[in-house]
Amino acid sequence: MNTARTSGILLHPTSLPGPFGIGELGPEALRFVDWLAEARQQVWQMLPLGPTAYGDSPYQLFSAFAGNPLLISVDGLQREGWLQASDLDAVPQFAEDCVEFESVIGWKAGILRHAFARFHQSANAGFDDFCRQNAAWLEDYALFMSLKKAHGGEAVWTRWNPAIARREPAALETWKSRLMTEIEFHKFTQFAFFRQWRALQSYCAARGIRLMGDVPIYVAHDSADVWAHPDLFQLDEGGEPVVVAGVPPDYFSATGQLWGNPIYRWDRIAAAGYEWWIERMRAALASFDFVRMDHFRGFEAYWEVPAGEKTAIHGRWIKGPGADLFRTLQAALGRLLLVAENLGVITPEVEAIRTQFGFPGMAILQFAFGKDAQAPGFKPHNYSHHLVAYTGTHDNDPVMGWWRSAGGDSTRTAQDVEEEKAYARAYLNTDGCEMNWVMIRTLMASVADTILFPAQDVLGLGSESRMNTPGIPGGNWRWRYRPGAFTAEHAAKLRRMAELYDRAAAVVK
Repeated sequence: MNTARTSGILLHPTSLPGPFGIGELGPEALRFVDWLAEARQQVWQMLPLGPTAYGDSPYQLFSAFAGNPLLISVDGLQREGWLQASDLDAVPQFAEDCVEFESVIGWKAGILRHAFARFHQSANAGFDDFCRQNAAWLEDYALFMSLKKAHGGEAVWTRWNPAIARREPAALETWKSRLMTEIEFHKFTQFAFFRQWRALQSYCAARGIRLMGDVPIYVAHDSADVWAHPDLFQLDEGGEPVVVAGVPPDYFSATGQLWGNPIYRWDRIAAAGYEWWIERMRAALASFDFVRMDHFRGFEAYWEVPAGEKTAIHGRWIKGPGADLFRTLQAALGRLLLVAENLGVITPEVEAIRTQFGFPGMAILQFAFGKDAQAPGFKPHNYSHHLVAYTGTHDNDPVMGWWRSAGGDSTRTAQDVEEEKAYARAYLNTDGCEMNWVMIRTLMASVADTILFPAQDVLGLGSESRMNTPGIPGGNWRWRYRPGAFTAEHAAKLRRMAELYDRAAAVVK
């Protein structure tokens, strides 16, 4: 990573405004990049960009390699000539400040099929090259998504026709022939997504904005990755997980977090030279300037819960691949531009791996004032330079929601909250007015090389704009900001702080 002092914004593209119900990789994305440049910010951090499964979580994806078709810009499809104005005669009246996934998914699917029909009839420059260059994951992904539709859409792959669920060679050939057009459609959506993504990458580079991605440690059970590579996961003979991932009781939940993802067979992955992980990281680093490694501690040791448990309480720690994985990745890919998400139960062994490879860790300012075990390290006077510090992350309540809370939203009691607030007032030397800007300024002045703020904290929004509440299965990932929310005044305020504390990006014209 660049060691110069930088600052930036955490905003998932789904949260961008626009008329089509969900943020897209189109005009509003470019407008946000322009605003970042005006504010002299240098980093745009996003959550994972893959196609979301049920629950709409960017950490539960149908593929670790594919892009989310919902992010494809309708305007971009029109510019390509794949949509006509008449295709948009009946756009629903979508909500401006949230993603109504139920209605957006159905409408966007129809629009993409209109675009595919026109694309299919025209000269497709670059499509064949794209398919050939990405065949290692694209063939399995396109077939997987086609099979899901053929089996009713919601059926997990273990409930499909047994022969194709087991990927028997004859069944694969039969289904590929039967679903040829549908497979081509899903390849088209990926071609369109990555065509638009590369254009956004280029625009960011031209404006001096670096893109930071997010690599979840685990993949969803109902994914092309697990269906295509069942030998790499701890599954029973029917393809169901034997053990699943999670974390023990923590700040967010007294019963832990039960994620439910299948756990890797690290012995088999290592025996294959970590090939799957090399290709996964190669793809991530081709899309981003640097990436956050979600749940980094799980590479040293992971919390394994027997399948069927209702909570994560009855799990155990199991040793992971440790430094061996990162040595192999480094040998294959060169210097790894990674940020280690080292939050939670962090041991000296975890920190030793992070330090060995020079990965910066993370600090969350919201957690500095309470009883979190990591609170001392989250206080800015204890920061090191080699650190990425946040006011909060996508899993936190926005600063103003946190500041106004009365307890009961996590493991904090009402008394804990009062003590936390009293300590924060004293530490930050504030009466609590505009706490979001107090905390942003505190991080700006810190020695941490990189500091990041969720968009909600710059806008001063409360709990109604929270992106995710860990352990709550529904209602997450929906927040969007309204058109014009990021103003010239917001940019000027950030720019003054960035200049004052030596974090301002060079002006790019």
